[in-house]
Amino acid sequence: MDWTRIRRRRIDAGRPHAVWASLDELIRIRFRARDFSFQPRQPVTSILAGRYASRLRGRGLDFEELRRYLPGDDIRGMDWRVTARTRQPHVRVYSEEKDRTVLLVVDQRLNMFFGSRNRLKSVTAAELAALGAWRTFDVGDRAGLVAFNDETLREVQPQRSEATVMTILQEVLELNHALRADSPVTPDPGKLNQALEAALRLARHDTLVVIVSDFQGVDERSERLIARIAAHNDVLGVLVHDRLRQEPPSERLPVSDGRQRLEIDLGDGGLRQRLIADYQEEQQRITRFLRRLSAPLLMIDNRDDVVAQVRRLLGVRGRQAHG
Repeated sequence: MDWTRIRRRRIDAGRPHAVWASLDELIRIRFRARDFSFQPRQPVTSILAGRYASRLRGRGLDFEELRRYLPGDDIRGMDWRVTARTRQPHVRVYSEEKDRTVLLVVDQRLNMFFGSRNRLKSVTAAELAALGAWRTFDVGDRAGLVAFNDETLREVQPQRSEATVMTILQEVLELNHALRADSPVTPDPGKLNQALEAALRLARHDTLVVIVSDFQGVDERSERLIARIAAHNDVLGVLVHDRLRQEPPSERLPVSDGRQRLEIDLGDGGLRQRLIADYQEEQQRITRFLRRLSAPLLMIDNRDDVVAQVRRLLGVRGRQAHG
């Protein structure tokens, strides 16, 4: 625990939390990670309700025993063969699996180091990772991680422990705090596929794989990898986006890639509409592909409160929905 406090002071020293994530904030998210679930039984207002519900398997059931029927037993558990053979009603009793694996795939590439208001997409992704990790731990499931930037992958083997959650947060934070506008790193769109390959290796069966990214660099290979993951697991896409791309202002806007700086005249209606159409095409392609796999997609706006958005999308209402 002393090591964690020392590490936190060193990582967070002098970091504006809108630009870089804060370990203190990622820990505080735990107390807001309540009253929602990624499992099949969802409120009707949840994006996971309806046809997606059958795809998200939830916990499995292990056969425990075969015994005589007792008043109050669910008739759906009746073993009709044994009942017919013994001429006494018998039911099959199942126990719920103790845990399930949730694997978080978290994007911290340079393309995520962007934001027009409140926070950068990379910070939003870090907060989503914390929300998923804490929620997974608090319901007794195992959390694991594949975090990636343009140069490297970080993996955390799925475990059910608070220490594992803290390791997940530290790994995400190290990649998050390595991001900067003047970074000499060359953007690597192909790193998304490497992360998906790692997820395919770690997610063996009945794992919930949560991909937190802006999905830049998604291509046909990405789609094949996600389809292979989804063959034996559940996939939940979390698309982090900035409203600026949906609603660019009608004005001159300075932009930079960290090396060059220029101004784009978004007062040019034709250019503005092309930018909007380009983004809509990207978004629709991802949505269509995931829909074919019966995998839901959560759209998380970079400007708004992360926890409140997840609660709203998952149909959580009432006072607790605001944290």
